[in-house]
Amino acid sequence: MKIRKAKKSDSSSLAALSIEVWVGTYLKRGVNAVFAEFALTEFTPEKMAARIADAARFVLVSENDEGVDGFIEVSRRRQAPVSGGPKTELSTFYVQPRHHGKGIGTGLLNAAFQHCREDGIHAIWLATNAGNDPAIAFYLGHGFEKIGETQFMIGQDGYLNNVYAKDLS
Repeated sequence: MKIRKAKKSDSSSLAALSIEVWVGTYLKRGVNAVFAEFALTEFTPEKMAARIADAARFVLVSENDEGVDGFIEVSRRRQAPVSGGPKTELSTFYVQPRHHGKGIGTGLLNAAFQHCREDGIHAIWLATNAGNDPAIAFYLGHGFEKIGETQFMIGQDGYLNNVYAKDLS
């Protein structure tokens, strides 16, 4: 496993990985047009390239001999949706499911924490689907604490998300 800063040339890999993880995690009972449109318009190589180039974000990837198997994205100046929460968001964190349990997630998370500390960031927040028990257990196991709830909107519908934060100092 090698962890490095994302490059523009990673954009298509990150888009494909995002679709794989998002669809596999959240669409358990079938794919309808609303969710398909969301995934296909949100996770594009062009949008990934823009996120990699955005100075307010940093994206780290994990790669093996075959290619990218996970990535983490941190967005500065993104206020938590709960009162008094941190202003830096762990906005995306995806590891291919077949690579879970191999230390990739922990490696990416620790690299992101280190990058934050070097950048003077002392706390970070994230939101995850309230029903995503494996992710919740992972975050709690890495020192995050629940600080509230929010809604993730797709179209006109909201989906309950828990908001977690971690002190990095």
